[in-house]
Amino acid sequence: MKIIVDAFGGDNAPLEIIKGSADAVKEYGVEILLVGSEKIIKETANENNISLDNMEIMDVEKVFLMEYDPATIIKQNNDTTMAMGLKALADNQGDAFVSAGSTGALVVGATFITKRIKGIKRGALATLMPSTEKPIMMLDVGANTECKPEYLHQFAVMGDIYMNKIMGYDSPRVALANIGTESNKGTDLQLESYKLMSEAKYNFTGNIEARDIPFGKADVIVCDGFTGNMILKMYEGVALAMAKRVKGLFKRNFLSLIAALLVKSGIDDFKKQMDYKEFGGAPILGISKPVIKAHGSSDAKSFKNAIRQAISFVEKDVINEIITNIK
Repeated sequence: MKIIVDAFGGDNAPLEIIKGSADAVKEYGVEILLVGSEKIIKETANENNISLDNMEIMDVEKVFLMEYDPATIIKQNNDTTMAMGLKALADNQGDAFVSAGSTGALVVGATFITKRIKGIKRGALATLMPSTEKPIMMLDVGANTECKPEYLHQFAVMGDIYMNKIMGYDSPRVALANIGTESNKGTDLQLESYKLMSEAKYNFTGNIEARDIPFGKADVIVCDGFTGNMILKMYEGVALAMAKRVKGLFKRNFLSLIAALLVKSGIDDFKKQMDYKEFGGAPILGISKPVIKAHGSSDAKSFKNAIRQAISFVEKDVINEIITNIK
């Protein structure tokens, strides 16, 4: 299996991307196609004693910068590392594509360069998130700020398949993000989506309020991209605030430091459970080839896990599962 990697996407490129790719080669036995400046990639690898074994390089100099308009990836910036990586995926030069670059550009590029699955109205950015029970998925989290009920229904189909095939959940519980659990709550989008989802074959459990999401009361949370992005950012902010607060409490005095030592293993487990690096990246579901959006601030560990996610996506044949269900 060969994974195409945007070597210059993200805050820590190219060093952490190259390190994560090298770690993935060692751990998963995968081949990597690095897209980016061959000169800089080889210099970076040499300076940091990183092996480039089982890694090819597609020499591309131009990088899609975060300040660029995402739509320009189609024409003005169609020769950047991200665009060329997506073209390579569309041309079957690899089995999946991973980038930590601009989310907007990756969604636009995946939609118009790699193309959507026939019958899918909109691709959705899906992200795995921690809960008190087990990881959950929310989609869309930013690709589509305005949606129709049919889009949300298709998001639910794709989320259900992903959580079943990749995460191994038997009959994932699918819920619609809303301001109340009653079926008559929300705007026209939520009201019409509720009716449509109630008639679907997946395990629709009704509406879910934002406060119930962290407690794992559903496995797949469906919403429009504007709502999803707001929930996700609040989720991340509260987790960081809590971690900072707990750390401050344990540093108050000598006794609190001893208490910290006594519960260290539990705290470490909690940190790992809440760490986005463990999840790696967010798949863009509905695209005809596997495309994974890694976190913009990915380090080597996070990027390696994003590649692991891409490998699972290919091995479990998620694309064909979506195609079959959409038909």
